[in-house]
Amino acid sequence: MFMRVNKLQVDLPAPKRQDPNAAAALQELLGGKYGEMSTLGNYMFQSFNFRSKDKLKPFYSLVASITAEELGHVELVSNGVAMLNNGPDNDGDQADGGDISGAPFEDMKDIRLAAAFLSNGGGSAPVNSNGASWNNDFITTTGNVIVDLLHNFHLECGARLHKLRVYETLTDPTGREVCGYLLVRGSVHAHAYALALKKVTGVDIEKMLPTPNINLSNIPECQKYLAEGSHRRLYTFSPDDYRDMAGIWEGEQALPGDPPGELEIIEGMPEGGKIHQLTGVPSAFTPDYAPEEMFEIATKLYKKSR
Repeated sequence: MFMRVNKLQVDLPAPKRQDPNAAAALQELLGGKYGEMSTLGNYMFQSFNFRSKDKLKPFYSLVASITAEELGHVELVSNGVAMLNNGPDNDGDQADGGDISGAPFEDMKDIRLAAAFLSNGGGSAPVNSNGASWNNDFITTTGNVIVDLLHNFHLECGARLHKLRVYETLTDPTGREVCGYLLVRGSVHAHAYALALKKVTGVDIEKMLPTPNINLSNIPECQKYLAEGSHRRLYTFSPDDYRDMAGIWEGEQALPGDPPGELEIIEGMPEGGKIHQLTGVPSAFTPDYAPEEMFEIATKLYKKSR
């Protein structure tokens, strides 16, 4: 089972401006071939279908715990996309729908992903930067431990390349923070799958890292996560389960080029950060044409719940 916590895995800075084209670029990290929907889908179904779970428990625990983290990555990127479409934080929702006959969103017809506004109200969706839908063809679950782990290693290395390219297209702090954090955590996952393969086959596959060969020390948005040791941690994302993966991870050292230190297992999850409030825009029919009525109903329901 999964438990949901109303936080993002890290704090994201508010956007400096509304930038739907930057949001479209960030969509690649959500619904692209190597995006978070793909890493989630692969690890989730591999963990559901895992053969000999009891006999191979450290390997099952590794895939299962990373599955839970990937759910949070999907939420993080989705929020980043929505924040860039929304623009800077503000003190509240717009008061009324105004005059919608004056084409208040004329510019939206020319943005890269017009459907992000027209269909999704400025939200995220499981699509890539061109609006093509993410699909099941991106999932590999063979039932063979070595093949699946090798595929996962490839997936994380591909995702690193993916994130670096998206990072290089962005200037807004929101999108860059998403990339910086995911680059650190993606390196952790690639390292973990490499060590798992090493335990099974004896091949020093971790010597292939980092792939592509750009050290995280070159990326400003990665520095605070490296300083706090995020590059050395695997989280169980569970109060009791998945500790067995310690046999794969603990006792090993951080990758060359990263701050040195021994790898460690953390029971539970990261401290997390706030979820930003997105502006209600009545002229775009979000949350509705007469928002004051919606807010009044919600306020009554909230008071009743207390």
